[in-house]
Amino acid sequence: MATQLKPAPDSLEGKCSKEEWQARLDLAACYRIFDHLGWSESIYNHISVKVPGEDDTFLINPFGLLYSEVTASNLVKIDVEGNNVGGSPYMVNKAGFTQHAYFHKHLGERAAAICHVHTTATMAVASHKDGLLPCNFYACNFIGQIGYHDFEGVTVRPEEGERLVKNLGPHSILMLRNHGPVVMDRTIPGMFVKMWALQRACEIQVATLAMGEPTLVSPEVIAVHQRDLAVMSGQGGAGLFDFEAWKRKIDRIDDSWRR
Repeated sequence: MATQLKPAPDSLEGKCSKEEWQARLDLAACYRIFDHLGWSESIYNHISVKVPGEDDTFLINPFGLLYSEVTASNLVKIDVEGNNVGGSPYMVNKAGFTQHAYFHKHLGERAAAICHVHTTATMAVASHKDGLLPCNFYACNFIGQIGYHDFEGVTVRPEEGERLVKNLGPHSILMLRNHGPVVMDRTIPGMFVKMWALQRACEIQVATLAMGEPTLVSPEVIAVHQRDLAVMSGQGGAGLFDFEAWKRKIDRIDDSWRR
C-alpha cells in the first residue's frame, strides 16, 4: 500500500507574524534554489532558519517532501528539542533537528541560518585526507576558516552536538569528514552565497586533482586574497544580491514556493 502524505496546509500568510512569513518565504525560496542547482538529496538533508523574534524555534523542511515541493506554508516550525510547535501535519527527520537544533541553541544569531548538503563535490572533499586545499580562487576564500569533525555515523545522537560545536570553533563552516559540510550564517542570503562559493571550490578541486598534482596558493597570497575579499563583499550585500537574483530565476520557473 502506498504511503499517503498528509495534505498541504492552507497558506499561513496573515496567520503568523510578518517576520515569520518573510522567513518562510526566504527559506522556501532557498530550498527551490538548492534544488535547481542540483544540491538536493532526494527527501534528505536540511536547510533551517531561526524564527525572527522568537526564542529557540526554527523552520525546517517537512520529512517526505522533495525540495521542489517545499513551500512557505508547509515548512515545519519546531523548537530546539524537536517538538512541532507550529501545528504542522508533517514530521521532520530526526537527523535534521538533532544537528541543526544544537547549533541554533548554542550559537545564537551566528547560526541563524544553516544548511547541510551531500553534494558529490563537497562530500568528495570532506572525504579527502587533506580536506579543502588552497588550489583555486574559491578555495582561498575559506582556507583557515573551516572546522573539521570526524565521522561518527548518522547525526541523531544529541551527545555528539558538543563535539560538533567544539570542532566548529570560531568558524561558520564545519566539514563533517566522509559526510559533507554544514554551512551557517546570520542570514539566509549570507549562508547561500557561502555555500555557493564552497560548492564551486570543491568542484574545481575535484577536477584539478583528477588531472594530477595541483598548484597550491601560498599563505601570504591567501591572506591578501581574504583581506581584499572582505572589502569587496560589502558590494554584494553579504549575499543579498546573489540570493535575490536566484529568487527571480526560480520565480520565472515555478512560483509555487510562495504559497
